[in-house]
Amino acid sequence: MKRLLAMLLVSWLLSGCSGMPLFSGEDNTDPPAELEQLSADIQLKQLWSRDVGVGFDGQFVRLVPTVHGEHLLVADRKGRVTALSAESGKQLWEVDTEALISAGPGAGEGLVLVATSDGAVLALGLDDGAPVWRAQVSSEVLAVPQIDLGVVVIQTADGKVVGLGARDGKQLWIYDRTVPVLTLRGTSTPAVERGVVVAGFASGKVAALTTERGFVAWETNVAIPKGRSELERMVDIDSNPVIEGASVYVTAFQGRLAVIDVLTGDLGWTRDMSSFAGLGVDFSQVYVTDEDSNVWSLARDSGASVWKQDILRNRGLTGPEPYKEYVAVGDFEGYLHLLSRYDGHIAARTRVDSKGISATPLTLGDVLYVYGNGGKLAAYTLSGG
Repeated sequence: MKRLLAMLLVSWLLSGCSGMPLFSGEDNTDPPAELEQLSADIQLKQLWSRDVGVGFDGQFVRLVPTVHGEHLLVADRKGRVTALSAESGKQLWEVDTEALISAGPGAGEGLVLVATSDGAVLALGLDDGAPVWRAQVSSEVLAVPQIDLGVVVIQTADGKVVGLGARDGKQLWIYDRTVPVLTLRGTSTPAVERGVVVAGFASGKVAALTTERGFVAWETNVAIPKGRSELERMVDIDSNPVIEGASVYVTAFQGRLAVIDVLTGDLGWTRDMSSFAGLGVDFSQVYVTDEDSNVWSLARDSGASVWKQDILRNRGLTGPEPYKEYVAVGDFEGYLHLLSRYDGHIAARTRVDSKGISATPLTLGDVLYVYGNGGKLAAYTLSGG
């Protein structure tokens, strides 16, 4: 399954030809697991649901909802950016940028930020969506724009991390890494916190930069390419690094999961694991969706296995999102699943969008936000919770 999945993902190369199969002939990949009838422990209660555009429009892009203050922000592939009340789902404003948005939105310092397939970065006003500035970077952007200390951080598909001034979009600094000949289509979103940018690259390397000037604090190899073919040597870091406390958690395709000291870049524990969907971290555990859509729970202090859930194997799961006593994942048929954080059993399920879910669910307090591929955005809580 691993190699066949990789071959399919190769069709989503940096050229932007998403959704187009590269190989023809008999499909001998393992089929997705059928959903078993569920005796739910709990109930997911829908607070509200809205259609907010065309969603992903059948493309492989990085569109994820984000919350900033009272604003719940979301973008669709055809250029619509919408701000909703995070509490009620009521529309606050909506603008049509007339751009092919490939990543976003990010938000902070009074701005809403999206990026496009032709390398444009658009800054809008948080209060009304009015255009503030437009900047151009070197290639398509598939990482959500981040902002910290007056700097907008952009990671491009051709291996660059760029710092732009939040006031005017002018380039402040650039960090460049060589992109391997063959890569998965995708780019991890840098983790930006307290003046540090932590970015993962298609080479399997992780780097920490200073936010204000882009100086390199450290570089660490999480995965080292192995094998004779370019396919075997793919070690892309496409899942987002996560900073928790003094540690960075990161995982690579055909590589390993690692914990890194955020100050020094020294490696802590590691686990051989292949993932491109992502990971989540809570106070005691690290959750990972591997390349076959198995969900793992590992002890945060040692990397030891707590549980593994394989009942959703090959269902194209999203990254895991810790939510109360559960872990939320979406799948290719648009179902949202809640797994118990204690033993991984499926405690609840509901269908959100018939076109599937690719964006990792988002948690804010007691509310879980889910954005479907077809443009449906919904908010849930636990019944009675």
